[in-house]
Amino acid sequence: MIPSERAHLFVAALSHKGMKEGKNNEDRYAISSYFSGKDNATPVLFAIVSDGIGGHQAGEVAAEMVVDYVSQAIAESNTQEPTEIIRKAVEGANQAVANLAKEDSEKQGMGATVVCVWVIGNRLFAGAVGDSRLYLMRGAAIQQLTTDHTWIQEALDTGILTPEQAHEHPNAHVIRQYVGSINPPEVDFRLRLPSAKNSEAKKSNQGFRLKRGDALLLCTDGLTDLVRNDEILDIVRTSSDLDSAAERLINTANQRGGHDNSTVILLSVPENIKKLKKEFPLPLIIGGVIAFLIAISALIGFIWSIGKPPVTPTVIAPPGSTLAATTTANTPTLLPTETPTPHPTLGATYTAWPTNEP
Repeated sequence: MIPSERAHLFVAALSHKGMKEGKNNEDRYAISSYFSGKDNATPVLFAIVSDGIGGHQAGEVAAEMVVDYVSQAIAESNTQEPTEIIRKAVEGANQAVANLAKEDSEKQGMGATVVCVWVIGNRLFAGAVGDSRLYLMRGAAIQQLTTDHTWIQEALDTGILTPEQAHEHPNAHVIRQYVGSINPPEVDFRLRLPSAKNSEAKKSNQGFRLKRGDALLLCTDGLTDLVRNDEILDIVRTSSDLDSAAERLINTANQRGGHDNSTVILLSVPENIKKLKKEFPLPLIIGGVIAFLIAISALIGFIWSIGKPPVTPTVIAPPGSTLAATTTANTPTLLPTETPTPHPTLGATYTAWPTNEP
C-alpha cells in the first residue's frame, strides 16, 4: 500500500469538548488513506472514533490508546479478512488499556468506546463497542448502522421501555460493553440495513457496496444525545460541504447545552467519482497511526487526530476534484465561547503525541 494525500471519499472531521466548564475532551479520532499498490490500485480509507470513560483524565488516555492501537493494527495488516482484523485489533487494544489500568491506580476503571469503518474500494466494513455510532445517509433516508451497547438499548429491544420513556431515563448512559474491560468486549459487526431481519443477516451486511452520494457519519454520544437522526440528515444534506456540515452538527449540540464532548467524522462518496474497483486483494502498508505504548521513530502514513491545538488543516480530496490538497477551514461563528478544534495538518511522518495537559 502507498500512502495517499487524496482519499477516494470526501472527508471532514471535527471535535469539541462541549459547553460544560472544566470538562476535558476525552474523545479521540483518526483517519488514514492509502492506495493498495502502484498499478491499478484499490483505494482504502480507515476511520475511527473513540469516547473515553473514567476520571483523572484517564478517559482520554484510554481513548487515545484505542485509536492508536487499532489504527496501527489496521495499517500493518492486509485486507483479506477485514472483520477478523478489526476484531483482533480491538481485542489487543482492550488488553492494553486493561493492563495499564491495572498498573496505575489513578487509571483504574478507565475505558473507551470505539466505532470504526474500513472502506476498501467501494465496500464498507465496520465494527463497534459501546455507544459511539455509525450512520448511513442514502438519498433522503438515514439509518443507524450500529447498535448501542447500553442498558437503554436492551430495554428497548425487550420492550421494557418505549422510545419516549428511554429519552429521559436515568440509565440512558449506562453502557454494557467498552474497551478496557476486564471482561473482554465482543466487537459488534451487525450492520442494521433495512433488509436485515436478524443478527446473522446484519453481520452478513459487512462489505456492502457504497453508492455515489452516500454519506457516512461516525460520532460520539455527545452529538446523538442532543441532535435527532432526522436533524442530522437535514444538516448534512443542506450544508454546502462536509466541513460546514460537521461544524453545524457540533454547534447544534452545543447550542442545546453541549453537556458532553462531541466528535464527528463525515465521509461521502462523490457523485462524479470514477467507478470504484470491486476487488481488494492487496495488503495495506504499515502506516497511519503509532501505537500509544510503542515508540516508532518514523511511520509513513497520512492521518489526523484530536488532542492538538488548532492548526491549518489539510483536506483530503478525491482524485480529479478541484479541491486543493491543503486549505484553511472556515472558523465557526455560532459559538463565541469556544471554537471547535479541526483536524491538524497531515504529514508524511507521524509520531505519538502526549495526552492533553490538565
